[in-house]
Amino acid sequence: MNTTRRHDIDWMRVIAIWLLLIYHIAIIFQPWAMFFGFIRSEELMTGLWKPMSMLNVWRIPLLFYISGMGVYFALRKRDWKQLFKERALRILVPFIFGTVAITTLHMFIFQKYYNMPFDYFPHVGHLWFLGNIFAYVLLLTPLFYVLKKHEKSWFAEILNKTMSNPFGPLLMILFFMMEVLWVKPALFTVYAETWHGFLLGLLAFFFGFLIMFSGRGSWQTLLKWRWLYILIAAILYTLRITFFEANAPGYLQAIESNLWILGFFGMSYRYLNRPGKVLNYLSKAAYPVYIVHMFALYLGAMIILPLQIPVMLKFLLIVAFTLILCYAIYELLIRRLRILRPLFGLKWKEKEADVENVSSPIITQS
Repeated sequence: MNTTRRHDIDWMRVIAIWLLLIYHIAIIFQPWAMFFGFIRSEELMTGLWKPMSMLNVWRIPLLFYISGMGVYFALRKRDWKQLFKERALRILVPFIFGTVAITTLHMFIFQKYYNMPFDYFPHVGHLWFLGNIFAYVLLLTPLFYVLKKHEKSWFAEILNKTMSNPFGPLLMILFFMMEVLWVKPALFTVYAETWHGFLLGLLAFFFGFLIMFSGRGSWQTLLKWRWLYILIAAILYTLRITFFEANAPGYLQAIESNLWILGFFGMSYRYLNRPGKVLNYLSKAAYPVYIVHMFALYLGAMIILPLQIPVMLKFLLIVAFTLILCYAIYELLIRRLRILRPLFGLKWKEKEADVENVSSPIITQS
């Protein structure tokens, strides 16, 4: 099994979290924000949704792909029983804690902003993603473990040859198209707590593992054809917003989604596979930042939206406020207080010598 650390995957995780944060902030400035439980700005920026609708079709599948890749690396040092135990501690504990203590905070802010009666009710909120990831670990790790034990098998050889072919990665898209045609979701981009979101995530998680399992050939293919993947995705996106008001048939969005992701993989492999202290820090912080970002976002909206300033400046200030507060919470509280670390998916004690093996417990390479 390949043991080389992939710094581009660490960067992809960090970038995916940042994109998710910006996407959630953009929702505040849409007319339907309150329908999804977001604070809504009185001044709207509907034009902002065109680039966000491009991002929306691949932001969540990307995280599931990367999470599957992380399991490949995690199985370097663990058997399946050890992986179950470790994931239970580092996913279920933050999931439960976040449900009762973190998501309720941003709902308190929502209630205060709209002068509603305070009401405490635990709910998964944005942490639905963690529940899905743990379910995929339970369902697929036995299969992954068998594959790990047979890396020189005929299946591995066929997979390597297939993924080394320019059309190899494209074959994965057929499964995502079949999922959409089977489930028939009303909206392709409604992932949270839906069967469509669960099955799409399961496929992305599975193929994320297989991309790593297939070896170097798949990454050489993604590297060579990255611009073609991005070009076709851009064409499909243009057709979608021009003729379908951003809601094209699901099977077309499945193709577009995966082409953006394959192109992103190729670009990251080309330009981001480099170590560094900044990356080490951001990689450690990615999981806690994901958990607390909605609290920081809602607080920023409550403070900044009432200001008499241009709406674009409000958007930029909320982005800056959310990023700064998230990393401040991580640096000053989560990282330093041992009692908080396991509640946010981190090990009890940070080891200075372990910088090469630290990353999110969702998508860890450690």
